[in-house]
Amino acid sequence: MASDIVLTAGFLVCGTFTVVLGIVHFAMPWLLDFDGAIPMEGDSLRPLELLVVTYQTKRSDIRGIAQIMNHAVSYTLVSIGIVDLLASRWLAAWFAPYLLAWIAGWWFLRAATQRHMGSRPGDRLVAAGFTLVGLFHLAVAVG
Repeated sequence: MASDIVLTAGFLVCGTFTVVLGIVHFAMPWLLDFDGAIPMEGDSLRPLELLVVTYQTKRSDIRGIAQIMNHAVSYTLVSIGIVDLLASRWLAAWFAPYLLAWIAGWWFLRAATQRHMGSRPGDRLVAAGFTLVGLFHLAVAVG
């Protein structure tokens, strides 16, 4: 009984946090000033060379990739949050451990890549928080 309450509370906290984070992430290009950080004018960038194909990379390509990746992460976060909030409907299903392991892996990857933001105390705190969310999902998967 107590474990059911902890499980329900854990998914409620993780799901709500993840949905909110995903929604905030949609605004990251504006909040983090992508346009100012990646100006349209400036020195030429080295071309992208893939075997026999060479593509002259433009600053708009880099800005576009940053936008695309940000929105893909935002969509994934909102989706994971909704899945967490609906956990009571699928936790008994055969695929639950696999889905939980995938979600845990996503959070572990996100925690590990926080180092690209820096090594300030806040960066380490964010990485630790994301690791805890991953550990919760992993614990439920193997439990």
